[in-house]
Amino acid sequence: MKTERLVAGFIVILLSVPGIAQAMPESFADLADGQKYSVVNISTTKVTRPQQRMPQMPFGSPFEDMFRDMFRNQQPEERHALGSGFILSNDGYVITNNHVVDGADEVVVRNSDGEEFKAEVIGTDAKLDLALLKIEARGLRGVKLGNSDKLRVGDWVVAIGNPFGLEQTVTAGIVSAKGRVIGAGPYDNFIQTDAAINPGNSGGPLFNVKGEVIGINTAIYSRSGGNNGIGFAIPINLAKSVFDELRESGRVQRARLGVMIRDIDKETMKALGLKNRHGALIPQVEAGSAAEKAGIQAGDVIVRIDEHQIRQAHDLPIRVANHKPGDRVQVEIVRDGKSITIPVVVEAMPDDVAQRPAREADKQQATHGLSLKKLTPEAAESLRTRAKQGVVVQQIMRGSPAFRAGIEPGDVIVKVNGRVVTTPEVFDKYAAVLADDVALRVLFDRHGDQGFTVIYPPKK
Repeated sequence: MKTERLVAGFIVILLSVPGIAQAMPESFADLADGQKYSVVNISTTKVTRPQQRMPQMPFGSPFEDMFRDMFRNQQPEERHALGSGFILSNDGYVITNNHVVDGADEVVVRNSDGEEFKAEVIGTDAKLDLALLKIEARGLRGVKLGNSDKLRVGDWVVAIGNPFGLEQTVTAGIVSAKGRVIGAGPYDNFIQTDAAINPGNSGGPLFNVKGEVIGINTAIYSRSGGNNGIGFAIPINLAKSVFDELRESGRVQRARLGVMIRDIDKETMKALGLKNRHGALIPQVEAGSAAEKAGIQAGDVIVRIDEHQIRQAHDLPIRVANHKPGDRVQVEIVRDGKSITIPVVVEAMPDDVAQRPAREADKQQATHGLSLKKLTPEAAESLRTRAKQGVVVQQIMRGSPAFRAGIEPGDVIVKVNGRVVTTPEVFDKYAAVLADDVALRVLFDRHGDQGFTVIYPPKK
């Protein structure tokens, strides 16, 4: 992200014209002090393993053991990342960007007092780049949400976050532009600001001078990776409805009309007899879509959704996305030079799959991170194990205690803490001690070789 400082002469000119913009506050100290307890640091951990591909070789080759030993000694690696966020409500909901937590095996929230809380990812919205987290803590201070539609270019704004891991950093600037489209996705409608934003600010709040959150810092324009005077924030009004959906169901389901759209050029404007280039031209209508059912046709120009004017094609998906599937919207079109209003019952977007992360139904399985089945003679032969009884690891949850311990799919767990394991239920019974901060000593068989590891309790 890159930002530029306001030139002193420009400030003088700005303040000399009444009504153009807000006067520069004498200080942002009260705002920063009042909001510091609501802004948090987000740190994530992603566990990766080196790819372990055994070279193809004849069965029983003397090199097989050599490669197996080499791969066995490769340990999982942890990658860490930092971002920002803010407390949405006093009951522990936290907002950040999806790209901050995407793919993370562990998310930790740290407040201004240095207290750390393990966070649960309740849900994400990749298209708008938002994530909702939940922490268990007392005495939290949720932010107050403002109205980003009332922002004017030239208004003062303040960003608080953790650029480059430097916690509770406060920067100030103005709204440089609104409605910016930067190619991040179909719902681009960014606030552009020159308040200094850098890597690590992602997910942090952008405040107005009243101390209300009016944006979520998300992206920067930079050739160097540092601040260059151009940062972008998601308008809070665009995000509010997403917060509610993620909290209620862990997923976001958007509405659509089922049409292809494009902007109107001068030639098309003349050919269709339009007065101006405002609107979204429909070159194609999907068969069986909500638009076709309502009577919208290819060649129509959509100029309004309910009370909102559509000035360019990009405005249309944003306005439709503010509705839920099944809502009835009034679509004003221009057809053959005449204005027509058509009611349309919008439908669900079929490829909208952002949802609550999968959770294991069984609490014990969620604790250790393993999906197991009883060892059968057929499985023993296929796995080339020497174990006569035990449980076979079918799947392993990334970042789980078992994953960190180096257990792999296909391993046969034979003993836990010196006791024989015969079924998944027996293993779960023994693994219950993980919840009491007791480690598991695990003896297993991997393709005929004995192995030993320790599964440590989940990090809290």
